[in-house]
Amino acid sequence: MCGIVTIFNYNSVDPIVRSELLRIRDHMAKRGPDGKGEWYSADSRVGMGHRRLAIIDLSESGAQPMCNEDGTIWITFNGEIYNYKELGDRLRALGHSFKSNSDTEVIIHGYEEWGIEELLKKLRGMFAFALYDSRPSSSLTASSESRSSDSSSRFTPHASRLLIARDPFGIKPLYYADDGKTIRVASQVKALLAGGKINTSPEPAGHVGFFLWGHVPEPYTLYKGIRSLPAGGYMCISDTHNSSPITYHPYYSITKIFADAEKNMVVLSKDEVRERLREALLDTVKHHLVADVPVGVFLSAGLDSGTLVGLASEMNNSRLHTVTLAFKEYVDTHNDESALSTLIADQYNTLHETIWVEKKDFRNDIEALFQAMDQPTTDGVNSYFVSKAAVKAGLKVALSGLGGDELFGSYPSFQQVPKMARLFGPFAGRPFLGRGFRVVSAPFIRHFTSPKYAGLLEYGGSYAGAYLLRRGMFMPWELQQVLDPEIVKDGWRELQSLVHLKETIEEINNDYLKIAILEMQWYMKNQLLRDTDWASMAHSLEVRVPLVDVNLLQALSQMLSVSNRPDKKDMANSPLRPLPGEVVNRGKTGFSVPVREWMMEDRGSLGERGLRGWAKYIYGEVVA
Repeated sequence: MCGIVTIFNYNSVDPIVRSELLRIRDHMAKRGPDGKGEWYSADSRVGMGHRRLAIIDLSESGAQPMCNEDGTIWITFNGEIYNYKELGDRLRALGHSFKSNSDTEVIIHGYEEWGIEELLKKLRGMFAFALYDSRPSSSLTASSESRSSDSSSRFTPHASRLLIARDPFGIKPLYYADDGKTIRVASQVKALLAGGKINTSPEPAGHVGFFLWGHVPEPYTLYKGIRSLPAGGYMCISDTHNSSPITYHPYYSITKIFADAEKNMVVLSKDEVRERLREALLDTVKHHLVADVPVGVFLSAGLDSGTLVGLASEMNNSRLHTVTLAFKEYVDTHNDESALSTLIADQYNTLHETIWVEKKDFRNDIEALFQAMDQPTTDGVNSYFVSKAAVKAGLKVALSGLGGDELFGSYPSFQQVPKMARLFGPFAGRPFLGRGFRVVSAPFIRHFTSPKYAGLLEYGGSYAGAYLLRRGMFMPWELQQVLDPEIVKDGWRELQSLVHLKETIEEINNDYLKIAILEMQWYMKNQLLRDTDWASMAHSLEVRVPLVDVNLLQALSQMLSVSNRPDKKDMANSPLRPLPGEVVNRGKTGFSVPVREWMMEDRGSLGERGLRGWAKYIYGEVVA
């Protein structure tokens, strides 16, 4: 887990400005306190920087930027590849030699052997990297089989190029800024800004997207000059000076995984489902424990983290370290996580710590929290404080149960969105009726209930519109109350949210799978995973998410489309010693943080439902 930066003058003969690269790199010092490195090409048109958080191969041989044997390929890499040992063994059998025991070097040799796209499909983990290839010829997709069978098509001539790539779920962030001559790539938006060469004109889609969703949706940021590389894709930047020096290539689609599963679903008995579920969960937990430092677990009173603790305890030779974040305000309420977390820890004999947080801790850390927040978001406070607690407890790596709700369907949206779409479907073909009802009712409804109800007839008749109502923060008709009307107009037109929501699920027929995809692609990717990244990196902590795993999704996808699909209780029963009944039978509460209460006490009632006032406050702090 690290911070990476690359600058490439792909359409200019000028050397890069090294001081700019170092400003970007060292803005990410907390992402990598264990080491720093830099590399520049012979012509100085390419530079790479790296801040290191050493987790695998703690020696200097694992330092980055890293190159192949003859220095023609260089990489700066953020993340972890959990199957790097298996891939390394395959590459050694094919004749590759290694100078380190790192997963970074596996990426280099894997690229040499298989080309970029086949390599990416083989990687299991969370990652974002920039790889520079200066060889006079190579192939993006060449495989060992095609090279041996047809040597004449082995290489496609090209000049040097930069490849930037991101994992299938978007666990690790990667941002880029391109001005037509130079591309700048880094792990954080604020790091790119620290370089001082970015177009900071407001991006309307980013600003509108924040108030619409409570986060800035991918690929936008608040700035016209910065974009996020989409999850499950890679970009090739070449200095061939042709008309298309930059090309984007998607290599993984969650929607396609589910569409294929729906077409090829397999009906299994409940016992077979549970057997396959345990096998798949054990497999992902085993891979996510791969490290050269101890790995702990964020333990709440929920089923996701409790299951991870139960499974990890089966394969840990030493006592597993668990950490619970608890709030004084929640003592003796249903939101208190401490008692049930301790019960789970006792059952699995973990080395357990409960870290208590009070309002004064929030007040003391609020400025640092906003500085760490890379893009404005209404979430992330919990991740920030639990990461701080984990580091205080001595951890460098922690597993999180993030992803379980999306996979096992425990959000209210799994019931509410399909119900809305069916109930209000007849109004979908009568847009003027729905719009008229909203215009007339909105001024009155907001005084006594959620303003969203005004949009039920206008939006509720489709899955896309119903999901927007369920997950949206401010509704489209409210945006002009918080932003300039021209920004709203331009941003809404650029976002095309309803169109893209529909596209996300247009290949899917199954109600459950539709919501699972929407939650993974819109909420989990754009908010939960991104917030976990910046909040944990603010404390130099690596957070791993075993329930957000390519192999796990593929193993379970066919089972999720049938009526006897595995649920949270099946997951909780997958350890040899199932979770305690008090935990399994507890109603879902979610992990809560008393942010609203803290804010209201400090500043009086913000006059908004839910987290709307918090959203306005965050926007003012982060954008300012």
